[in-house]
Amino acid sequence: MDTPAPPLRIALIGDRDPNVTAHQAIPVALGMAAEHTGLTVQFEWLATDRITADSPLEAFDGVWCVPASPYKSEDGALRAIRFARERQRPFLGTCGGFQHAVLEFSRHVLGWTDAEHGEVSPDSNRAVLSPLTCSLVETVDSIHLEPGSLIAKAYETSQILEGYRCRYGVNPQFQQDLMSGRLRAVGHDSAGDLRAIELTGHPFFVATLFQPERAALKGQLPPLVRAFVQACAEGRP
Repeated sequence: MDTPAPPLRIALIGDRDPNVTAHQAIPVALGMAAEHTGLTVQFEWLATDRITADSPLEAFDGVWCVPASPYKSEDGALRAIRFARERQRPFLGTCGGFQHAVLEFSRHVLGWTDAEHGEVSPDSNRAVLSPLTCSLVETVDSIHLEPGSLIAKAYETSQILEGYRCRYGVNPQFQQDLMSGRLRAVGHDSAGDLRAIELTGHPFFVATLFQPERAALKGQLPPLVRAFVQACAEGRP
């Protein structure tokens, strides 16, 4: 008799708030993905101000940096993202997770030690995240996905429609330098603005400014969450 595989363990990086729509949606989305894939999925919320050098991040099969920033601890969020990037653990970042994935890459890969998030440090000379020209709070828009990207494979199409609750995105002043190497721009909205990124040389590192998890509250399995869960299963030791 085959021994059942142990449950997948996913770390949810963020400061849980029951009033945040995305935080309501994420457990539902993971449950739907688990049912669809036939996998047992366990998740644990890790408050950013509790993440330290001693946090047992290696115990998790995947890392999801969730919406609702600024976080209580920017350093805690960046520590978890860096762990996923360097240890090749599947990573999903949505909304604030997208923003902090960009910030972590800026500081620790590009060496921009002065890189800041414009929401926290608006006067910084290198605010790699800046206010959007048009706020994306409770809006829905189309996104074109780059063919062959992980996200396009997840959705099985190159044109999708997704919702946002966001006011900050990649600062156009730094976008070309940010996307000149391993970080790839893989999703753009109807105006051509950057809305999704991936990291080459990593099994699954995807971040979106939109919130795909919200579909779960409408009874729809979010394709990107399903792909993330599958990547966690495929990447486990």
